[in-house]
Parts: sequence; structure tokens; C-alpha cells
Amino acid sequence: MTMTLGLRKEIVAKMQELVGAEYVITNEEVLKDSSVDRYRKYEKYSGVFTRPIPAAVVKAQSTEQIANVLKYCNEHGINVIPRTGNSALEMMLESVLENHIVLDGSDMNQIIKVDEYNMQVTAQAGVPLEYLENILREKGYTTGHSPQSKPLAQMGGIVAVRSIGQFSTLYGGIEDMVVGLEAVFPNGEITRIKNVPRRAAGPDIRHVIIGNEGALCYITEVTVKMFKYMPENNMYYGFTLDNMKTGFEILREVMVAGYKPSIARLYDQADAQGHFSHFATDKCVLIFMAEGPKSITEATGAAIEEIVEKYSECQKVASKLIEDWFLQLNWGPEQVAQEREEIIQTQNMGFTTEIASNWDTIHEIYEASCKRVAEEIPDITWVGGHSSHSYLNGTNLYFVYYYNVVDCPVEEEINKYHNPINKIIVEEALNHGGTMVHHHGVGKARAPWIKEEYGSSFYVLKTLKKAFDPNNVMNAGNIIPVEYLED
Repeated sequence: MTMTLGLRKEIVAKMQELVGAEYVITNEEVLKDSSVDRYRKYEKYSGVFTRPIPAAVVKAQSTEQIANVLKYCNEHGINVIPRTGNSALEMMLESVLENHIVLDGSDMNQIIKVDEYNMQVTAQAGVPLEYLENILREKGYTTGHSPQSKPLAQMGGIVAVRSIGQFSTLYGGIEDMVVGLEAVFPNGEITRIKNVPRRAAGPDIRHVIIGNEGALCYITEVTVKMFKYMPENNMYYGFTLDNMKTGFEILREVMVAGYKPSIARLYDQADAQGHFSHFATDKCVLIFMAEGPKSITEATGAAIEEIVEKYSECQKVASKLIEDWFLQLNWGPEQVAQEREEIIQTQNMGFTTEIASNWDTIHEIYEASCKRVAEEIPDITWVGGHSSHSYLNGTNLYFVYYYNVVDCPVEEEINKYHNPINKIIVEEALNHGGTMVHHHGVGKARAPWIKEEYGSSFYVLKTLKKAFDPNNVMNAGNIIPVEYLED
């Protein structure tokens, strides 16, 4: 214990030397709050902290400071948890090792350049996505990236987790939007990938960095595309229907035909009750939104209506109902506070697990997962889900589940309920040839299945980790469990 306290004091003193004492936070409540992310929200809301508490939260002010901090930690074997917006969901922000630091880049919050001619914007890692989006919209542009966490997320984090937004069917995921970036590796090497529309000079090395979840490097600056923002042309469509299988078929037909709605969503009966009970009782709900230039929007909307009309079970609902619903969908500090109070008062927990698969297996995964969760997990309130991101060859599934915490100590909730549900859904996705994670990232929650996810290509992932972070100081256990690197 004395040795641990001595080491923590040594770490804090060095961090103060590297970034300034005022930027090294050692307040006990802040440290506890920084030891977990939203995967352990029941523990966090209950004031129970079971994971290693960081020695400090280090608020870096520049790329050079991040390089100096990482180099020191790399040389001394100190685990670093990279963080910006603090909206992670999959144990990404908790440590598997004692005496770690949280390296926070949220103070690096400058918009460096809005390049209207080349249609790209460059921002530091700590720029809040919603702030950037609002500035661009005032100028008539948009990033096209709008995850539900937009009020919380920051630019470095959304790139690090390979984030996706609600308009992805039109604009793509963050990996489709990133033009270039800057990052720092654990040896202190600062790397910049230049901003060009495309190049064929070897592998696309942006993808070594995009989605690395802080397990390879620290993202300090990103450049993303901008698009024209024309909300006056937005068109909303909603339909009720009887079953998910029909809904998947319609989504597939729209995508295969080549249309690009910005939103294409399908909710099952259970999930729809939480969103659309005012117009859909015991019905699935199918939603589309078309946006962009007026002629494209009108053509997309007309094509969607033509496709849906072929399915007699689909009944159209007023577009205003869909528009009003969408405007309140995002999740910010106010919603987090409300959720905390509800969980404390009701002991009813809600979580999500998202996967993806090809069209020929997605409905099987949906049915098998819902059936197993309902049968195998105690105290389930309900389980359901929706598809919210579709592609030419398949779609995602966003499982939603609620359960009552019954006769269970706070620290045991995660293993009695949350982990077993997550395991069922991951297993069914992998068993049917899908991917165990669509957009929340692997973190440490889904890391145990990383070999099954990658198969023979795990060799590539493991080699990247050993090459760029040989001392395993970058978010140890994230994506790849520590023991897998010892093989």
C-alpha cells in the first residue's frame, strides 16, 4: 500500500511538471467519476466504484504536452486512458491496471479552419460536436454526423470509436467523413495524415487511427468533410406494420434500389412502445427521412412511398409526428440527470447492445437474441430493438433491454444482468456470421470475443498493437485483452 501511494504521488508530481499543476486533477470525487464509463452506470449512480481509481486526470493543453505525457508513461509502464467527451459506453474509460492516468483532451477545443472552398473543417480533439455543428449550420453547412450523443461527444472521441450518426445512410459513418488527422503514439511520435480527397499510396493509414479506441494512439486533431445544409427540403415518412421481417425487406429494397435517405429506421413492437405509443399500439414502426437538394429529396421520398405501398400491412402516419419525435431524440446532460433519478427511484435499468449483419441473417439474429434474453435472463422488463443504419448488403440491429434489479448488491448487477445479456447478443451475432459491434466500439466489454470477431485476421490487429504500443500502456485491455497479447 505504501509503495502504491508513493508511486501515485510520483505520477502526480511528474504530470504537474509536464502540463502544470492547475491541469492535474486529484479530487477524489472526480477520480472516482473518471474510473468508469456508462457501461457501469448503475454502480456509478449508486456511488459504488469497483474499478481502479486513476492517480490523476491530466488536462492536456496541446499536442506537445500529450506527446510528453505519453512518452513518460511509455517509459515507466503507466497505463493511459485517453478521453475527450466522456460519453463512452463499453468500459473504454475504465482501467484494468492500478496507478493509471486519464489523459483528457477536452481543453484542446479550437476550431482551426473552416475551409468552405474545399468543403472541409479542421478541429482539435476537444471541440464539442454539437458546437461545431451549430457553427457550420449558421454558415449553411453540416458535418452530416449526428449521433444521439451529439450534445456530449467531442471530435477526438467520435473518431477514436469509429462513431456513426443518425444520418449515416446518406453521409456514412465517421470513417467516411474523416479527411486527415493528427495523432500521437506512445513513444511520443506525432503523426499527421494530410488532407486529400483520396490517395492510392499504399494502405489507407487513416484506418490505423480511426477506431483505435485509444489503444494505439491519442487523436489530437481531425479534419472532416462538410456538406450543404438544406433543412427546408427535409421530408419525413412514417409507417406502422405488423412484423420486423417485412420491415427488413423494405429496408433492403430501398437500399438495393440505390436510394439514399438520411434516416432509415425500423422499430419492433416493444421498442416502438417507448417512442411511438401515441400512434402505434402493438405495431412495428418504419421511419425514413430524405434530405439534400430539393429535386433529390423529392425523388427519394417518392421512391420510398412507391416501395412501401407494395406492402399492404404498412399504414402511413402523419409526417409531423415523425419530425417532432426526431427533434427530441438526442441525449445530453439533462437526459443523463433524468435517467439517474429514474434508476435510483425505480431500480429499473435500460441498456443497449448493437450489432450488424447481412440481409439474409439479420432477422434470424433478431429473433434468436430476443428469445434467449427473455428466457435466460431473470427479471427482464422487456427486450426489443431497432435497425437504424442500413447498407447495400445489410443493416444493423440496436437491441434495447430493461430489467429490474432484484435482491442484488450494486456491485453484482453487472454480472447478473448486463454482461449475460451482452454475451447472448454477441454470441448470436457471431454465430450467424455478423459482427459483434456496429458503432459503440469494443472497449473492454466485448474484448473477450475479439478473436472470434476477427478470425484469422486477428493476426493483423495483434501485430498493430504490438508494433505501435509494445509496452501496452495505451488503454490496456481495450479491444484486445491483456492475456491475448501474452500468447
